[in-house]
Amino acid sequence: MIKTIGKNKNRIFRKQRLKGKVSGTESKPRLIMFKSLKNLYVQLIDDEKQNTILSLSTLNKEYFGKLKSKKNKDAAKKIGEIIAEKSIEKGIKNVVFDRNGYKYHGKIKLFADSARNKGLIF
Repeated sequence: MIKTIGKNKNRIFRKQRLKGKVSGTESKPRLIMFKSLKNLYVQLIDDEKQNTILSLSTLNKEYFGKLKSKKNKDAAKKIGEIIAEKSIEKGIKNVVFDRNGYKYHGKIKLFADSARNKGLIF
């Protein structure tokens, strides 16, 4: 019998393949997105100093309290806009986008496009 690997294990393989190629610095941090079953999480990370510069999730009621769902495409667009605005306030315009092993479509693509429209450069 043939065993299937599963979606998450395939994502982990893609993540490991990209791990050595994507790295962030203080002037150009790594923008990473994670999707859980109920929420979306975004971080700006400086890999040289190993610290998080900025983080945001749909758990934040200030920005996402009125959304119908915190996992759908509307939430992905909104979190992309907000992280772009906050990073530009901190003086960060250039980032390296780490899709965390997810395929570049759906929520990941909408997130990236909305962040680009607000002024972030990938």
